[in-house]
Amino acid sequence: MQNQLRHEILPNQSHDERARQAFAQSLKLHLAAKVVQGNRDVYERRVRPEFERQQGRPPKDRREVAGGMRKEPYYQLWGALQRTSQEICWNSVLESIERQLPDMAQRAQPPENPIGSLTLDTSVEQPIYMSALDIHCMPGGYATERMADDVSAGALYDRGVYIYAMGGFGADNGAMGRTTIDVFRQLFPDRSPLRILDLGCTVGHSTLPWAEAYPGADVHAVDVSASVLRYGHARSEALGVEVNFRQANAERLPYEDASFDLIVSHILLHETSTKAIRNILAECHRLLKPNGVTLHVDLSLYGGMDPFEAFMLDWDTQANNEPFWTAYREMDPKTLMTDAGFTAESVVSAHISRTGLAAHVFSDNRDAGGRKNWQCIGAVKAAKLETSETVA
Repeated sequence: MQNQLRHEILPNQSHDERARQAFAQSLKLHLAAKVVQGNRDVYERRVRPEFERQQGRPPKDRREVAGGMRKEPYYQLWGALQRTSQEICWNSVLESIERQLPDMAQRAQPPENPIGSLTLDTSVEQPIYMSALDIHCMPGGYATERMADDVSAGALYDRGVYIYAMGGFGADNGAMGRTTIDVFRQLFPDRSPLRILDLGCTVGHSTLPWAEAYPGADVHAVDVSASVLRYGHARSEALGVEVNFRQANAERLPYEDASFDLIVSHILLHETSTKAIRNILAECHRLLKPNGVTLHVDLSLYGGMDPFEAFMLDWDTQANNEPFWTAYREMDPKTLMTDAGFTAESVVSAHISRTGLAAHVFSDNRDAGGRKNWQCIGAVKAAKLETSETVA
């Protein structure tokens, strides 16, 4: 496995801290490669046959699978180990950050002549779906402010995601951005967007690939958290990539109507709320120029998914502080986009796998065996004179 890309703001690790982080990553790899598949064996050998004996048919959805699987000791063991590995992952990184936080905050100060920009707004309130709990068990969530000029949430996310994903997002954690670029280029091969907006950018893992893929574009990135934006801007500057970071809520963005050619997000929507998702997509429609495109790479939706696979994915809702995980997966992309103002004919919905539209995304650490775990939804804003561009 390749090492994480080093840059000036990435937290340093002592010998013991590196050892603990390596253990956290190794435990996740072991669960992903050796342990999780046993749940399928338990389901096929005991749970499904027993359900069919009682009901005369196989389980029709994840709820019916849950009735049997949650009683199984093997599933309980795996779930406990999975939750433990998540806590170990974040805590192993947090220890190193707390040791050097003042120094990191100093290193993250904007340079005298920055390549990009950083605009913070103290009036931006943290939405309740971000502040009410530690999302995916990340201590403090995204918006914790431990001190003046804090960068701890950004540092924790940068290093923690690399360990969580077992290096599968690439050395720079940029796989989601590159995947979305692949989707965009395959659906719209003749387009070169001049103004791009990335919603819920955190530290810019997915933003920077867009700036690199379209070097002449004016790239903007927003998030509600000042901590992740300070870190993201410092990281972007250290890597020599021009991005304009801004603190803002994606439900109410401080940009003029019809001001972007392309608006994207990467695993943002499932961490908001059902109401927020609709507000965000309506903002995308408002901000797009005529014929502009919006694309959102996120979790695969449950529609048409194997009931056992859907049940396994539902673990995050139950045990990983992802309260809107299931609600998002139950949504219909065409309904979401048309409610936001896009035409039904322009809606994009494409699954992503290593052999599908793109090949940058890792196999999820709760993969039950070969399923497609990511999905891109989006749409094209109708052109003037009530014409629209149709995406096959």
